[in-house]
Amino acid sequence: MRRAEQIRYLVLALQREGDRQLASALRPLGLTPSQAEAIRVVAEFGPLSLQHVGRLLICENGTNPSRLIDRLVDAGLVSREVAPDDRRRVTLSLTPAGRAAETAVRAIEEQLYQQIDAALEAAAGAGAGATRGEKPGPDGDADEGRGSGSRAQTDVDAAIALLAALAGGTPAAEALEGRGVGR
Repeated sequence: MRRAEQIRYLVLALQREGDRQLASALRPLGLTPSQAEAIRVVAEFGPLSLQHVGRLLICENGTNPSRLIDRLVDAGLVSREVAPDDRRRVTLSLTPAGRAAETAVRAIEEQLYQQIDAALEAAAGAGAGATRGEKPGPDGDADEGRGSGSRAQTDVDAAIALLAALAGGTPAAEALEGRGVGR
């Protein structure tokens, strides 16, 4: 299998598994991963116009997530208000129930991040170079003169750079940039 194909399928598998885990954790809140992302965006950057929310979402295609926001408004989590500076424009903000949901979503996301951090630490502990068949040096490190944790961090940084390059120029990459990811 080509490396490009391996990367493609690994990214798809991780995305699918991450969505499955996130959906399962959000189910008690009555939220989908897309709804949770919209709540987090409105909480962090709001009040926002519908179009601005659309530009910051990774879960939705396009810049008009009206159905997604409609469901959140109907659930009492997001409010629509006339913009104070332009009566033709509507802004979105969280209701008190939406702020409570955002706090719960943030806690669920933190659990997911802790799992990822644990996997990164396990990779660092195992010595990232050993996965490529490199033999440990006299000090036990796979990378001569550098600890396995340092090598693992370099590998993680390289993986992040690769993923950023692959996403570059896409609407999802623009959403990430708008949210300050990668800065």
